Amino acid sequence: MNYSSRKINYMNLKNSIAAYMCLMTLLFGISSCKKDYTDPSRATEDKVFSSAKGLTGVATGLQRVYSLGRGSSLYNLVSINGLSTNELFLLNPGNLPEFQLISGGSLVDGTNTMLAGLWTTSNKIVYDADLVIANAGNLPDKGYASGLIGYATIFKALSIGNMSMFWTDVPVGTGANVSFSNRTAGFNRAITSIDQALAAITANPISAAFTSSVPAGIDVVNTLQALKARYSLYAGNYSHALAAANAVDLSKRSTLNADAQNPNVIFDVCTSNFNVYQPKDSTLGLPAAIEPDLADKRVAFYVGLSGAAAYRWVIRGFATGATSSYPIYLPGEITLIKAECYARQASPDLSNALIELNKVVTKTPSSDPFGVGADLPAISGPLTQAEVLDQIYRHRSIELYMSGLRLEDSRRFNRPAAERKRTFFPYPFRERDNNPNTPADPAG
Repeated sequence: MNYSSRKINYMNLKNSIAAYMCLMTLLFGISSCKKDYTDPSRATEDKVFSSAKGLTGVATGLQRVYSLGRGSSLYNLVSINGLSTNELFLLNPGNLPEFQLISGGSLVDGTNTMLAGLWTTSNKIVYDADLVIANAGNLPDKGYASGLIGYATIFKALSIGNMSMFWTDVPVGTGANVSFSNRTAGFNRAITSIDQALAAITANPISAAFTSSVPAGIDVVNTLQALKARYSLYAGNYSHALAAANAVDLSKRSTLNADAQNPNVIFDVCTSNFNVYQPKDSTLGLPAAIEPDLADKRVAFYVGLSGAAAYRWVIRGFATGATSSYPIYLPGEITLIKAECYARQASPDLSNALIELNKVVTKTPSSDPFGVGADLPAISGPLTQAEVLDQIYRHRSIELYMSGLRLEDSRRFNRPAAERKRTFFPYPFRERDNNPNTPADPAG
């Protein structure tokens, strides 16, 4: 989202991005499946995908589709998850898609435009990212090519992962009448793409020329390892998740940046006005047994008092202003992945699980790259496996508030169904109407 720190390069890419957006609109269409067109502008497509400048414009466009505006993946991910897991309070039921989600159950159906938006942007990003990845290898500068591959793979993996978190089955690719696989296979496809990108970068380290040509904020290698850890955890491969988590440098940040022309979408839609949603309360939507400690400094980081009667709490955290950066992952997530891996492995290592958990519990705001810190006393042991997992879920829910990850956590930790409005979501009608292979909708 932030192009201000790379203004010279951004302006050089502006024409390529504009051409890319027009081209992709023609190629992709409204549904998740690639349509067959006779393309009179084939020469333009060849030019875009055969040059470093053109491919960089396409890659930069991935970030814009993912994070810019109310129709973006970022807005829909955070909002769908937050409304469905009691993180958020809807202020105006006239926002019909949001109203359906916070009501839950059968009121959420294939007409929901937020679900359709996430589905469409996710499939579009996967399609476009595959074009970048396939064509980058033809560039003579292999360090620039590996940067393109890694950068595009981040948004491809996020998109496959987001679909796998919200739907029981996901497309195996993009194309007419594409087939589906179960969501675990989806996570594993994201991991495979990440491994291929990391191999390309190991063979040819990312060049400074590439880094200076894309928006600031994203540490490509650390982000790939963080996403590999996340999706390996979700797929139940704890040894791979732990190894990837250990490869992440927790002192570094990776963010979707914003500026006045390309504002932070959560701030723009919600924080800057009071017509959509705000935080439910200072419990962050958690039940009494695991709600935040009164001394937990993360609560004040994420929410604040409004001074208004209609809504008591307002969004803080990563949406306090138009130029606020939104993290792709938090260091605390990576530490909690380590804790969960130790707790869930075949022979649970509860001692190391508690050590990693307490790194998050005792972390001060000043010692975290994002200022997220509970600054609480360490949890003393010994604890049973169930008790450790309860605490990991509790602290994931607080540490990763409004990250879009709680619904996945709620299922994985076998939380009561009453703590979420739905377990999985129905498929958008636009997919069902265009693809006979669309699976049956889950019950709820």
